[in-house]
This record gives sequence, structure tokens and C-alpha cells, in this order.
Amino acid sequence: MVSTLLFLALLCNLWRKHPRTKSNNVKKTSSPPQPIGAWPIVGHLHLLNCQNHIAQALAALADKYGPTFTLQLGMQRAVFVSSHEAIKEWFTVKDKLFAHRPKSSAGEHLVYNNNYNNHEADFGFKDGPYWSEMRKLLSLEAISKHSNKIGVYDVINTSIGRLYFGAKSARPVKVIIRHWVEEMTSDIVVRLIVGKRYEIGDRASEEESFRRLIREVAELSGQFVPSDVIPIPLLRWMDFGGKIKDMKRVSKELECLIEDWIDGHDFFEKRLTRGEGTDDWCFLDVMLSSVDDRFKFIAPQETIIKTFVVNVILGLDTTSVYLTRLLSAVISNKEVMKLAQEEIDMKVGKQRWVQESDLNDLPYLYAVIKETLRLYPPLPLTLPHEASENCQLSGYLIPKGTQLFVNLWKLHRDPQFWPEPEKFMPERFLKGHNEDGVDFIPFGCGRRSCPGATFALRVVGFAMARLLHGFDFAAPVCMDEGLFDITTAKANPVEMMVNPRLSSQLYEQL
Repeated sequence: MVSTLLFLALLCNLWRKHPRTKSNNVKKTSSPPQPIGAWPIVGHLHLLNCQNHIAQALAALADKYGPTFTLQLGMQRAVFVSSHEAIKEWFTVKDKLFAHRPKSSAGEHLVYNNNYNNHEADFGFKDGPYWSEMRKLLSLEAISKHSNKIGVYDVINTSIGRLYFGAKSARPVKVIIRHWVEEMTSDIVVRLIVGKRYEIGDRASEEESFRRLIREVAELSGQFVPSDVIPIPLLRWMDFGGKIKDMKRVSKELECLIEDWIDGHDFFEKRLTRGEGTDDWCFLDVMLSSVDDRFKFIAPQETIIKTFVVNVILGLDTTSVYLTRLLSAVISNKEVMKLAQEEIDMKVGKQRWVQESDLNDLPYLYAVIKETLRLYPPLPLTLPHEASENCQLSGYLIPKGTQLFVNLWKLHRDPQFWPEPEKFMPERFLKGHNEDGVDFIPFGCGRRSCPGATFALRVVGFAMARLLHGFDFAAPVCMDEGLFDITTAKANPVEMMVNPRLSSQLYEQL
């Protein structure tokens, strides 16, 4: 007890001496309102220690203090926004001012946000020419131009086949759908990056190792590290909970695996030389051919590629979580599942499989996808942005260095734009809802929106169409709103009863 008190006393003394972000021309009274009762060192963190998800806790604070308010997260000032007007101003007028990402332990150790010649290797953080070039490479070159060559749909077909042969029975079979989705996602990641897919029993140890790394990268990237908001060297050195140690370990393991991929990759120019073509195109082909002298002042080629791979893993992990929620939402709304299946049967029939080319003819299916994104976005809070200079937002002064978040959970439940916002109503997206506005931004908005959003929607749409076309799903127990606890989407496996609904010949074609 005495040692604990002495340690806290030391922290308080350091906190008093620590320079706070402050500007002479920024008046405290002009800042967004903030709750009273901030504690020394920890600030308002105690207000977020509740049973509800953090986005719900922040929504309650917005109801009390307004749609734009301030919290002191440790020694870091943070502004939370959930109003349509403020978000529109942010992403249409002030977008560039808030384009930076703050540094973090996860950014430093998992996605290489450390310095090479005073530049960060991770393009997800600091705004600038490097970020712009890498975003173009990711969104245009690596996704749009070659989307038909990646082979992702082949991976989904194979996963559907596995589900069928696992569920092949006279009666419905119980399946933990999260495990199936995670397996499919890891196969997609490998296909995207290196153009190969793990098979059952093929290189099982490497397969399981990579899947474990995907899980750990995703989990560690969302972990709270006290020294991120209380930047005291002693606190970072002590590493409470060992999160930084785990990040370093996972980063090293992933680095070794990616180096093996790079060393063993058959560069596509060699295949062209042999006249084999590039139909089995993958991200590594583009990265090895594009990360050249333009980026040598940033970091070594291999480091940039590793950074890129981690960003792909994080993006597809959120897709995995979302697809699990989507299936859960459909199964707990039986009428919705029935209507979606009837739409597929009417447009496609039962004599062939639904194809990627059929997706544009399935508006109700996409309405279901969007309604799930509205209620249960992959990230209920956007990743943090950082003000690059002193500026204003909604009439409030925002000092340089302030972190800003959009509460999507709150925004997507605004009754001004969403009548009966708590109800699961896919039909609302069939009635001409304006999806170009900022009231529906599940993948973010502006310069920092997800570059792979369109691609992810096509992948999710195809997977969901195949699942609903090929299987009837049911829950073995009553599924209520507790199913959608957005803090436990991956912690609590969802069991589903799966029953094939097409002829066996169609499954054997997969």
C-alpha cells in the first residue's frame, strides 16, 4: 500500500510538471464543453469504465453535454462529435486540418509507425505525399484495377463448399459461424497478399500460426495502453498488462512470416517471361513492382510492404467481425432472411449458384447489409484524427494536437435522419435514403475514409448472397438484442443451425 501511494504521488508530481497542449490564442471558455470531475493524470477515463460499450457511454455524455464535447483522456485532450452539422463541416471544409492520426503503441510496434529519416513508414498515420501515393496504390492499383484477378471469390466458393460438407446431414448441423468466417477471412488475406490459399491439411502449422497472428494483431491493435494517453516514460517502461511486450512479439513473428513470403514469392515479371501471364495477380506483385525509388527516402521496401500487409489484415478483420454480425442480424430477423432468400430465388433460381454479376440485381440484400452497418458499424468509434493546427469546429476552438473521434453508434441512431432508429428496418434503404450525406458513414468519410470500402462491400455481398442462397440458418436458442453486444462480437461465439437448401450437385461444383 505504501509503495502504491508513493508511486501515485510521483505520478501526480510529474503530471503537474508535464507541459499540457495549450495555445495563447485559444480561450478555455471557447473549447467544447466537458464534464466536471476530471481526475489528476487519468482525466475522465473513469467515466468510460462502465458496463456499456464505450460508444454507448459516449452517447450518454453527448445527450448531457451536447453533440460536440471534450474529454481529458489521461493527459490527452479528445473531442467527440456526433452531430450531422459538425461532421459535415469536418469532412467537407476542415478535412485536411484533421487528416493526421495520433501516434500510439499499436501504430509504433504493429504497423511500423517509427521513424526512418524522420518519416513514418506507416501510411495510415501522418498526412502528406507518401500517404497520398500509398493510398492511390492501395485504392486504385491494388484493388480497383485488379479486383477480378485476385481470386477472392474462389476462396469464398471453397469456404461455402467446406460449410456444406461439414453440414451434410439428414438434419441441420450446429456450426460456430465465427470460426468459419475467421477461417475464410484468413484465406482471403493470404490470397490477396501472396496469391495462395491454405488447404485442409496443407502446411497446417503455418496456417494455424498465421490465423493466430491475425487474431492477435486485431486484438492488440484495439488494446488500451496507459502510456499512450499518459506519456510518462516510467509508465511506458513498466508496461502494465504486458501489451507493448505482446505487440513487439507479434510484430517480430509477423515480420518473419512476411519475409518468408517476400523471399519465396515468384515475382510476376518472371511469370511473364515464361509466358504464364498474371491471372493469379496478388498485392505482393504490385507492391514489389511499385515500391521503388519514389519511397526509398521513407523506409526499406520490405518495411513498407510489411506495413501494407498489417493494414490489410486489420481491414479484413473488421470485415470478419461485420460478416458475423450480419449473419446474426439476419437470423434473428426471420422475415428479413425469408425476403432476402426469396429475392435471390426469384432473380437467380435454384438451378445455378448466385454469381458476382447478379449482385446489382439484389437491392434488398444490399439494404440488409447497409442496415446492419448502420446499427452495428465495424468500428462504433472512428479511429482517432488529430488536429494539425489550431482551428474551429462548430464554433468551438480546437487546439493543435487535439484528438477527434466521430461516434458512429450515436450518429447512425439520430432520429432526425433515421425514424425509429433502434429498429432493424432494411426497407429504409429502399426508399431513396441519401447515402451520399454524412449521416451514414460506416467506413469513415473524407480523406481518411477506408480505401477498400467498395471492395469490402462486394466481398461481403457475394459471401452473404452465397450463404443465403445455399443454406437455411436458424439459431438453436432465442437470440435477443444481447447478441449484438458490440464489445463481445468475437468473444462470444454465435452458434447457428445450418441446413443446405440446393441440390447436392451444385455444392459439388464448388
